[in-house]
Amino acid sequence: MISFRAFPTHLPAVRPPMKALVTGAGGFVGPHLLQHLDECGDEAIGFDLGNGPDLRDGDGWREVITGEGPDVIYHLAGWSDVGGSWQEPVTTFEINAMGTISILEAARRAGTGRVVLISSADLYGTVDAGDLPITEDHPIRPRSPYGASKQAAEAAAIHYWRGYGLGTVIARPFNHLGPGQSTKFIAPAFAGQIAAAEAGGSGQLLHGDLSPRRDLTDVRDVVRAYRLLAERGQDGEAYNVCRGETVSMQDLLDCLTSQTNASITQVPDPERFRPVEIPVLCGSYDKIRAATGWEPTIPLDETLTSVLTDARQRHGVALSR
Repeated sequence: MISFRAFPTHLPAVRPPMKALVTGAGGFVGPHLLQHLDECGDEAIGFDLGNGPDLRDGDGWREVITGEGPDVIYHLAGWSDVGGSWQEPVTTFEINAMGTISILEAARRAGTGRVVLISSADLYGTVDAGDLPITEDHPIRPRSPYGASKQAAEAAAIHYWRGYGLGTVIARPFNHLGPGQSTKFIAPAFAGQIAAAEAGGSGQLLHGDLSPRRDLTDVRDVVRAYRLLAERGQDGEAYNVCRGETVSMQDLLDCLTSQTNASITQVPDPERFRPVEIPVLCGSYDKIRAATGWEPTIPLDETLTSVLTDARQRHGVALSR
């Protein structure tokens, strides 16, 4: 079992409802954010490739954002596959860097009050153990095309604040997980293989390097942070969104497999090992707590159970075995 300290459940009061536009609404985080905004009483509309322009279509986004007239834009859309960015670095930069500029320019022209840019803690790169937990003042040294593309997106957001006066606030989420996440990511990948083994009675579980330690937060806590940053974040500033504690991928896997009676054999898969792996990534959320009152509240055990339940539903497994 994975055990973390308990966090306070007090949620600070939020401002009156806002009109919000969410890019990337059809991805993993988008539906959770839209649900939270609705619970806050906000008027929210979401766009993805099914009902909106490609991020590289600046004219298309100018038309959408001008037409909707949001108070705030949550820019979630982008390339999110860190491992896949090594195979598609150009596309990663086009979507994450130039795509962000498309949104910022459209927001500037439409007179949008604030853009919350969802960046990533991956841009910190490899960090010495003595520098943990990572604060927002830590040097930016990305070790992947994905991380470098997020660095470029942040630079654009800061420029639009300093150069044009467009309100921009940056969220740097560390690893987050929950129901609905793609199996390109490690927890749902493990959970999907466990559910498949349950459906068949046994099976192999393929994995990459299990030694890295990551700072993991439930997606439902993460979207609360985004809403609070829209309300209380300072323009031109970046804020870590994290738990402040780490767990190894081996412990994460062990926690998931402890919830099944299926016969599972763990098998290393060379295709799942990254060219460069960050050994430990752990952040400090002191800055966002000071600015907004946010703290994570959902225990990791509870999150992993929800991930496994989601995987079982996808595989038609009614009950754990």
